[in-house]
Amino acid sequence: MAKKLGKVSLLCDEELALILTKLLDPADRKSFSQVCKQWLRVEGLNRSSIRLLRPDFLRQALPRFPNIVTFETPNSISDTDLEFISQTCPKIEVLNLNLVTTSWDLGLKCLGLPALANGCPKLSKVILTGRSSITDQISVSLINLAKNLTYLDLGCCLEVSDKSLEAIGFCSSISYLSLEWCCQITDKGLGFLANGSCSKTLKTLILAWCEGITDVGVSHLQRMHCLEHLNLANCGRRITDTGGVAISAISTLKKLSLIALVKVSDRTIVALAENCLNLEVIDLSDCRLTGVGIRAFSSHKLLQSIVLRFCNVSGHNLEHLVRGCPSLKSVVLDSETLIQMKPQLGKRTSKVVTMY
Repeated sequence: MAKKLGKVSLLCDEELALILTKLLDPADRKSFSQVCKQWLRVEGLNRSSIRLLRPDFLRQALPRFPNIVTFETPNSISDTDLEFISQTCPKIEVLNLNLVTTSWDLGLKCLGLPALANGCPKLSKVILTGRSSITDQISVSLINLAKNLTYLDLGCCLEVSDKSLEAIGFCSSISYLSLEWCCQITDKGLGFLANGSCSKTLKTLILAWCEGITDVGVSHLQRMHCLEHLNLANCGRRITDTGGVAISAISTLKKLSLIALVKVSDRTIVALAENCLNLEVIDLSDCRLTGVGIRAFSSHKLLQSIVLRFCNVSGHNLEHLVRGCPSLKSVVLDSETLIQMKPQLGKRTSKVVTMY
């Protein structure tokens, strides 16, 4: 056994690193790191990501992983912790601080994120969902310093307002932006996005539960040159057919959610079916559409999925839709509607219709 261990110890760091590339199971990598100090060091140098569940271990554990490109923690983290991360792991590209616990990020004020953005020049993806202490001051500093930012999730950052969107508007690299539950966002902020440099790069925009926006702001979005995914779910009663028809001018749209926009009617749905020829997925749950709106997509060439939960639908309209839209793979209904309608549906339609 001693002789075999001696031969293994002759492997250089590069050879050990090649072995590590074959170990995909985290448990196997852990076993690898426990063989000896050299293997422990090599495993740390070749780790690309880390998910820290105990922030109090941060300063003890992180120095072993200087080359990580992804850092994630679902718990509270302080400004000084983020500064330490930037100094220890300057190659970070993805920062996921999605707060999924009931703890508060009391230590996160204004210095940590800008310091990390400044110390990690390749930072491109930042997830800050649920971080209640994120303010416009923090987000604006982050956006100005993270020159390669392509993905930004500010969902449930309740202090974020139009000031942040003004800074985002100047960002010429961002392709994904989530502002879900950012209730201080208004039409003015959407104007900043639509008239800024980001209008030429933004592909996904999540505005669910942003009840401060109206038809005016939504109409701005038709100037987004490459928008593919737009989510306006539960944005309230101030979005009507005026805004809905304006959205239909976004010819690049592939995925659209209009959940619970009760002021949107068949007029919007018909305009979307006629003008958004690249649309693949649409969610119209809890919208006040009729058979006219449902049948409007019967001649669409690319639609793959339509969600009609809690909508007034009939078996006749579904049959018309499924027969006329060969690309359609799923029609999603609520369970009660599907149970009532199942006996009315033909063989092909029954295969397409599902419930959620």
